[in-house]
Amino acid sequence: MGERIKLLLEINKVRITFAVTLTMIAGYALAKNTLDAGVLLPMFGIFVLACGSAALNHYQDKDRDALMKRTMNRPIPSGKISSNQVLVISFVEIALGTYLIYLGSNFLAAQLGLLALIWYNGIYTPLKRKTAVAVIPGSIIGSIPPMVGWVAGGGALADPRLLVLAFFFFVWQVPHFWLLMLNYGKEYETAGYPSITAKISKQQIKNATFVWTAATAIAALMLPVFGLVSTLFFKVIVLLAAVWLVTVFAPLLQAKKKEFNPFFYFMRINYFVLVMIITLSIDPIIKGWLVF
Repeated sequence: MGERIKLLLEINKVRITFAVTLTMIAGYALAKNTLDAGVLLPMFGIFVLACGSAALNHYQDKDRDALMKRTMNRPIPSGKISSNQVLVISFVEIALGTYLIYLGSNFLAAQLGLLALIWYNGIYTPLKRKTAVAVIPGSIIGSIPPMVGWVAGGGALADPRLLVLAFFFFVWQVPHFWLLMLNYGKEYETAGYPSITAKISKQQIKNATFVWTAATAIAALMLPVFGLVSTLFFKVIVLLAAVWLVTVFAPLLQAKKKEFNPFFYFMRINYFVLVMIITLSIDPIIKGWLVF
């Protein structure tokens, strides 16, 4: 039983799908200025839907996964489970997740959830086999789950604040993925993926990563400007976090002979985003208490 659960967790990429769920919760809290029981069904829905999307991605990438050292031990290439079984799991989770979002919120939220699925599995996944810059349009995926939460919380889709929120969760994913490319670029090339590491030099990628990271910091600073972060304490947290992020990534602009560790920067930008998600989830609750 333990092995089956472990296998299911791996198929569903639970660490990633859990992070997706956190961004949905942040969107809900921001729209409603609180976290109540109404978040539960759409929260479980987006989690299950994201799991279904992840499982479908395992099925789609099974041939290339078998060629990379980093992924050759994934469930399908390793023979732990058949591709057809993964496909069935995926379809069941997609259907259930969409229904839970609809049941717990509304049709628009369910549509946005399906849009994320279509964008990830129908657009980004095939596109990354054709172009090394697929990550840029692909990063739009990250902006959709907080929109699901926003709509589920009663927020309007046309609200300018939602565009700012979506932009933040879009822009940070580009340096996030490019740092992965710096770490595993050769493996991607071996598997036949067009890799940015084969197109431009490592220093050029580092420079571009810094620019996108600085853009992420600026996007974070826009959140309090547009009223998405209201309390003084969390405004200071956002400012300090943004300054810290740029300071940490500034050495990428320096050409050094010694090798640098992309994973170090990969984890730092993840820490930054986690702080931002916590801020965006807790600040509106405190704001709601103060108003009450």
